[in-house]
Amino acid sequence: MRAINTIAGNAIPLNRADVDTDQIMPKQFLKRIERSGYGPFAFFDWRRDESFVLNDQAYVGAPIMLAQQNFGCGSSREHAVWGLEDIGVQAILAPSFADIFRNNCSKVGLLTIVLAQEDIDYLMSRSEELPDSQLKIDLKSQTVTVAGSEWQRTFEIDPFIKNRLLNGLDDIGITMEHEQDISDFEEARTRMKPSTADAFEDTLKMA
Repeated sequence: MRAINTIAGNAIPLNRADVDTDQIMPKQFLKRIERSGYGPFAFFDWRRDESFVLNDQAYVGAPIMLAQQNFGCGSSREHAVWGLEDIGVQAILAPSFADIFRNNCSKVGLLTIVLAQEDIDYLMSRSEELPDSQLKIDLKSQTVTVAGSEWQRTFEIDPFIKNRLLNGLDDIGITMEHEQDISDFEEARTRMKPSTADAFEDTLKMA
């Protein structure tokens, strides 16, 4: 998982509330066994509408997405997160997120930021009016800034999630931080509780 420090660029104004994971990644694409390559299927049904924001070339490759309340609700499918990641989204800003979706994002390195409704509405309007408007997110200082202006907001983030994002640690990476402790435990466990094969050999010797 790549580490996150700062994210800068324009933002996709997805001005809709209660966007669920079935809308982000429709069920017919969940049969794929790969984790990559989901980008073309993200918001598949909505993209049929030529006016849908992701069909606007001005937002192609934007690293930030703006959304409304309860983003990522619905089923817990990780594929929705993989699809967003695959189209280049590195951070999502919204007034609220579904808990499971937000947790899934943190496990792949996609930053979710909760801001007040009025702040989201301001950024949404600005991005709709000025597609090239730039935002800068600094994870270490926990700030969101509109480039070229004095507008800046701080955001809250769980310290554990902040650490894993700053250091690019997925679940395996977090486990490997304790590799020596695990090895020590396994070695001590072997001495205290021999393997089944060792126990079988001891039984044969006693027979």
